[in-house]
This record gives sequence, structure tokens and C-alpha cells, in this order.
Amino acid sequence: MSEQFRRKTPDEILESISNIKRGRLKIILGAVSGSGKTYHMLLEGNELKKRGIDVVVGVVNNSCSPGTLNQLGSLELIPTIEWEQNGHIEQDIDLDKIYKRNPEVVLVDRLAHENHIHAKNATRLDDVKELINNGISVITTINIYELKGVKKVAEQLLNLSLHVEVALPEDTLTKADEVRLLDVTPEAILNRLQKGEIIEKDVGPLQFYNNGNLATLRELSLRFLAEEVEEDLTEHREQEGLLGPSGATERILVCVQYHWNGSILIRRGDQIAKRLGGEFLIASFIPLSKKLSKEEEIFKSSMQKLVNKLNGSFFEITRNGDEIAEEIVGFSMQNQITRIILGQSKNPVWKDVVNGSIVNKIMRQSKSIDVYIMADRVKAFGERIIPAIKTEKKKENPYRRLSPDEMHDKVERVKKGTFKIYLGAAPGVGKTYTMLREANQLKENEIDVVIGLLETHGRKETIAQVGNLEILPKKLIRYKNVLLEEMDLDTIIIRNPEVVLIDELAHTNVPGNKNQKRYQDVMTILDAGISVISTMNIQHIESLKDSVKQITGVSVRETVPDNILQLSDELELIDISPNALRKRMEEGNIYAMDKVEQSLSHFFKTQNLIALRELALRELADDVDDRLESMKRKEGVRGPWRKDEVIFVCVNLRADSERLIRRGFRIAYRLKAEWFVIFVKHQYELQTDEKLILDKLVSLTHRLGGIFEIYTTRDRRTVFKEIKKQLQTKKATQVILGQSARTRWQEIMGGSIVSRLLREVRHLDVLIVAD
Repeated sequence: MSEQFRRKTPDEILESISNIKRGRLKIILGAVSGSGKTYHMLLEGNELKKRGIDVVVGVVNNSCSPGTLNQLGSLELIPTIEWEQNGHIEQDIDLDKIYKRNPEVVLVDRLAHENHIHAKNATRLDDVKELINNGISVITTINIYELKGVKKVAEQLLNLSLHVEVALPEDTLTKADEVRLLDVTPEAILNRLQKGEIIEKDVGPLQFYNNGNLATLRELSLRFLAEEVEEDLTEHREQEGLLGPSGATERILVCVQYHWNGSILIRRGDQIAKRLGGEFLIASFIPLSKKLSKEEEIFKSSMQKLVNKLNGSFFEITRNGDEIAEEIVGFSMQNQITRIILGQSKNPVWKDVVNGSIVNKIMRQSKSIDVYIMADRVKAFGERIIPAIKTEKKKENPYRRLSPDEMHDKVERVKKGTFKIYLGAAPGVGKTYTMLREANQLKENEIDVVIGLLETHGRKETIAQVGNLEILPKKLIRYKNVLLEEMDLDTIIIRNPEVVLIDELAHTNVPGNKNQKRYQDVMTILDAGISVISTMNIQHIESLKDSVKQITGVSVRETVPDNILQLSDELELIDISPNALRKRMEEGNIYAMDKVEQSLSHFFKTQNLIALRELALRELADDVDDRLESMKRKEGVRGPWRKDEVIFVCVNLRADSERLIRRGFRIAYRLKAEWFVIFVKHQYELQTDEKLILDKLVSLTHRLGGIFEIYTTRDRRTVFKEIKKQLQTKKATQVILGQSARTRWQEIMGGSIVSRLLREVRHLDVLIVAD
């Protein structure tokens, strides 16, 4: 607090003045050439000009498609300095002409460009830095693999060399005032290539443009930007004095001792972190007075080498007292840890009962950190499944005649419409606007496209994009003496267009409709052979409901099951920086002016928007990775999950059981696991309110694709036996439980299921979800 009253030094005053005078740098980032970066840079330039900003074009790639060059419109083009290299005309920015013209903003294409040997600056990046230092703002474009560190990773993953004129420093994005990712699906880029819209000499042979390569680069761009966004979020949370996990990403902490099982814990932690797309930390908590033995020093050295190899972060924490649980929780809160991985307790049962186990102590002290206890034995009853590469299934006989059912299934799949979803981190990012713009392009290409349902929220820019697209009439439904408008499913089917636009996929229909939810209407339309383009926000994904509540404090009511997104043929993110989104809100471009102040101080707080953006980037990166794996072209970027997992979620009729099911689904989906939800009831009739809770749990499990099983026991004391029996029958490898609601005294007197599971099924991994 005292920092704000401290007098600034002369150097700090000079730095503040120079920052005020500096221009802004905005980067439009793409996965690959052909993503539309130059097109969007020119589009933005024209929009700024309409708002009275003085914008000029410093340089535009001379190999742009005619469609992109048309976007120049009435923008003033500053002549470039042209020179020849290997038969190609190269262009450098003419800094003198730009300074003479002195615009507010200059558009500079292809930041990763090497200038002529006799130019004032060696690279275009140096030119841009000079412009910014002279008070001129710059909007520029780069491909993800033009960043130094990413280029190396991309070449390893693609197994080919990528030609880049100048590899840009890794902190290029960090130093920009704003970064916008243009997320484009491989299908869209291949379509542009087929139409001759991509003319790129720098990338190399056209074989580079295949689905697998494009998906890999797309995932890299999503993940890399997510890391940048996370740094912003961490900095913002620190300024606000917030500790603990943000809810936007997984951060895994493996707690090790310098012991033979330390390496096993580290490898398991790395495997989990990769599959969950999370960061990976390893810590050893050593008493201050302890001197390591020679054996422990050897284990420590080998663990550090393993951590370096796996790109983890290793910490050795010296502790004063005996309370190791307190130290672990403190470190975890400081480092935004979401999951702590521990080995099984070596204490005898009586000691854990009397003193309390480290797991229970951690769970009592932390409200939002899960604890994962790794199996420590390989023995029968479940024979812990050792990691091994799956054997390939035998190839089917290609000459085998299909059965009538198989033939019917194949024909139905061919007849189905194509499904595309535009995904956003928050309202107002431009999903509907982009969907309408695509529809107009489709119409120009003589595709029969109509609007089935449009929610403009009174936004002028969005309404203007409708153009002359056909809008199908809505139907009126009387509900509670009020006439409400809904999408008319029957009218869409009868009209039978090639493509229909349907906004806000997560909408709940008015009672009286054929389907309860809009996404169910979409499934019906797709089955009728009509393609659908739709929109939704990240907060409406069912399994992210708890993360969104943790981030924003808002419990989202309308959700879409995750499998609906997995069924989509194309999933595309509309990205925008939090500051740009808040500015749109302030200008009244998202909600009416009377709602702006409240929105900016609640859901649209900068911290919320940064976290939701990171959540959206990571979720889409995981989706891209899953699609890559399913292509069986090669492993996804996260690497394979090389073992058969069976996940068991144990629920009761407490309020947190829905959260357990959602968590179970997310883990099972990421690990490619079969998953079950089990509820053991005693032999008595459930009360009405209990039946309602149970029905909700069953419904949620089925909606997310799990199997819900109910078992009955004679009394409460045999609940554990039934759970253990089912774990054995299903050959479970991981159990997910909620935190015990019992007090320390109740656990000593009556025990707890959590404690018994940890003692008696030591061959299983156990995840205890924080309450």
C-alpha cells in the first residue's frame, strides 16, 4: 500500500514520460500463411479510419491474394523501398516517408522480414520498434513458427524445416500491447489453397499444407498464446492480492522425497500434466536440520535430471516445523496449484488415525486444491495396468461385404449436414458478426444460406452484416400468458437450405417446443442433411461450469454437453484481448449503455476476461490435439496416454456431487478412459428431494456420456465393501471422491470412506476433489 505514496526517482519519471509518448503495438497472430492475417489487418485499418483515426499502410505482402488486396479500400499506401533477391521483389518500409507523413497508426505486414543489407535497420522488427519509440502505433502480422522457440518445436513435431527470414525473439508477443489470434481450421485453409487464395513462397513445398501439419501449428499457436495470457493473469491476480488457483488452467505439483519412488511419481505427474494441458512443478520439502545421506543425494541428482528432461520446474523447500501439510498448502497457494500428487502414506493405520493423515490435513487447509494419491503396489485384485503401447487392432478384410446396418450407418453419416461452431471467451467478441460475414461469402459463392435464428442484441455492426441474407420467420409460443418468439424448426426443415445460421447454441427453448434445448434442434437439422453454423461462449460448456463459477462467481444455467462440440466438424475460436473487449463495452457496442457500468465491474472485469480467454484457448487447443490423435496420423502435441484407464466416480446426495461428475468426465475424456459413476444407497426409500437430486445426477452422467450405476446395501457400514467390490469388477485404475464432510472427531470415532479407500486399495490412484 505504501508503494503508491513513494516519490518516483528521476529515472522512473523519465521512463513514465517516454511510455506516455510511445506508440502502441498490436500483433495479429496466425498459425500459418493463409490464415487471413493481412486481410484482418487491412479490415481493422479501415474500421479505425471510419472512426477518425489517421491510418496509413506501411507495407503489404506483395504475394497477397486479390481478395486481400481489395481490402485496401481507400487506405493511403506509403510507397516502399523495393529491391530484388533471387528473382523476387522484396519490400522495406520507407521510414523517412512515414515520419514525413506522421500518421497515428501504420499497418505493417510480415514482421519477420529481413531488410536490405544497406537499410538503416537490419530487420522490420527494428523498424517497428523505432516507429513506436517515435510515437507512431503499429498493427502488424506474424505466424506462430516465426518466433524463435516455437520454430524449433514446430520443426521437431512436423519433422521438416520451416523457412523463416528472421526468427523473432520469444518475448515479441509479451512486449506487444495487444495480441489477437486468428484461429482458422485446417479445413478452411485447405479450401483457400484449393481456390488459389494462398500464394506463399516462404513456406516451401505445398506438401506442407496438409491437415496434420496445419492442426499441429494451430494447436501450437493456441497453447503459446494461452501461456502468454496466463502470465498476464498471474500478474493481475498478484496486483489484486489473490492467491491460489485461478480456475483457468491446471497446475500440477508433485511432492517427492529423495527415495526410490520419487522418479515414478514425477513420471506420473508429467503424464497427467501433459494430458490435462497443465504446468508441471516438483517440490521436495526438507526439514531445516536434516542432512541428506549419500543415497538421498544420488536420488536427488537423478530426479533433477529427469525433471529437466521432462521440462518441469524443481523446487527444494526447507521447512522449520513438523507441519509439512501447512508448507505444501502454502507453496501450492503461492504457485496457483490445482492438484497435489502424493505417494501413499507409509504410516501405520493407528498413527494416521491418532495424528491425522497428511492428505486430510492438506484437504482441511485448502479449499480449492485437489489431492491425487498415486498407487504404490502392483498386485492381484486389479493388477495395476503398467504403461504399455496399445497393440493395434487387426486390420479388417477390405473385401468383406458390409451388413445392411453398417451400410445404413455409412449412408446416414454421408447424408448429415456439416456442423461448424464459432466459440468465444465472452459475449461481444464478434462470433455472430463473423458467422454473418461467412454466410455472405457463402452466398456470393451461390450457396443457399439462410438465417434460422439471429440474436443481434441491438449491435449496429452485427445488424449491418446481415446484408440481404434471407431471415426465416420465428414462431410464437404462448407461455405464462406471454407470447414468446422461438426458432421455427419445422420451417427450417421445410425450407431445406444448404446452410442455416443458428445463434446461441446453449439456449433453452420455451416449454411447448419439440426439443428442450436449441442444440437438440441443431442435431435434428443436421440429420435432415442441412449444414449448420452456430455460436456459443466457453462458459456454456457443461464440464467447465465449475471453472467458470470459480473465475467469475457466476453459476451458468444454460449449458451444452461437451460431446456436442466433439460432434462439430469445425470449431473456431474468435479471439480478442480483454482490453479491446472492455473498450467495445465502454463504447456501447455490446450492451445498452445503462448496463455498461455494472457489466464492467462484474462479469467483464479484466481479471475475469483474461481467465476466460485462457480457458477458451486451452480448451480449443485440447480439442485440436484430440482431433489430431483421432486422425491416427501421429500422436498429438501432448503425447499419447499409453494405458487403458477406467475411472470411477463415487457420489452421494450431497451438493457437490454434480461437480464430481463434471470433474470425472473431464479427466476421463482427457485420458481416453471409460468412466462410471456409482451411488450406493442403504435399504430405505429415498425422500422426494433426494430422488430429485439423484435424477439430476443420473441425467448429468448420461448427458456427458458416462455410465451411472446404483447399488443397494443393508446398512451404512457396508457401503465401502460395495464400492470396493465394484472397483474390482470393473478393473478400475482411478477413483474420484469428494472431500470428507466429517469432522476430525467423527473420523476418529466412525472412520471415513476416503481413509478406508486409501488404506485398502493402494494399487489404485485416488483423486480427492476439494470441497
